Amino acid sequence: MKEQILAVQRMQEYIEANADNEITLADLSRESMFSPWYSYRLFRSYTGLSPAEYIRRYRLSRSAIRLKSDNCRVIDAAFEAGFESVDGYQRAFLKEFGCNPGEYAKTKVPIPLFVTYGVKFRELRKEKIDMENVQSVFVQLMKKPERRVIIKRGEKADDYFAYCEEVGCDVWGILTSMDSLCGEPVCLWLPERFRKKNTSVYVQGVEVEADYSGAVPDGFDVITLPAAEYLMFQGEPFREEDYCTAISAVQHSADKYNPAVIGYKWDETNPKIQLEPRGERGYIELYPVRPL
Repeated sequence: MKEQILAVQRMQEYIEANADNEITLADLSRESMFSPWYSYRLFRSYTGLSPAEYIRRYRLSRSAIRLKSDNCRVIDAAFEAGFESVDGYQRAFLKEFGCNPGEYAKTKVPIPLFVTYGVKFRELRKEKIDMENVQSVFVQLMKKPERRVIIKRGEKADDYFAYCEEVGCDVWGILTSMDSLCGEPVCLWLPERFRKKNTSVYVQGVEVEADYSGAVPDGFDVITLPAAEYLMFQGEPFREEDYCTAISAVQHSADKYNPAVIGYKWDETNPKIQLEPRGERGYIELYPVRPL
């Protein structure tokens, strides 16, 4: 992998680890092991943002999550995000998300949170994956209730990367800002009955109560999923740079698994579900099943 990509990745990781402190271009230069001028150019080239813009958006999104989940006061969120005044924080929040922080804290309207996506992962997904030493995969039967899912459709996407190219990665930020029935956004592979003409198999969304009547972001749809049983395939915890191998290990195990051994068969009428690949818990996919 290019040293320039790894240098930008190190700067991204430094920002996330030190977001509570002042971060200077000299700090980022030290992490990247390039000159401040070249570090700035590399960062902007690979992320599309200057370091200052990236830090500001990251801190604002982190503060929005606190406002939603921790009942944090606006004044506390402002100072923790590095702003010298509440007015400055409110103006920046409004410019970034289209609403003021007090409004968001009370109503929790969907907003486009900034999602930090490591630049090295764009390269890692292109590498050949060796399946010789597949790690253990845990399998568990679970039930999901009837629920609605607020989704953003693509056009032809059948996986995450194609979806991001069609729709953009910012969708995940909007979904993360919303309260979820399962505690986090989900990715779905939709069967034909849940798709609209000329829309993608793969979508991203957030599961909500079956009687949900709250806000739906512009351009999103709402589908109703029936109560269903799923086999959850969960891999071992993994290093972030090994996420492609972790995904393949789970999918490889699911492809070989025969649910008939526990009295079930695959249910192709309900969507397969993917959770965000997070190294500390292992990669997770949910496959719908029904009794034989």
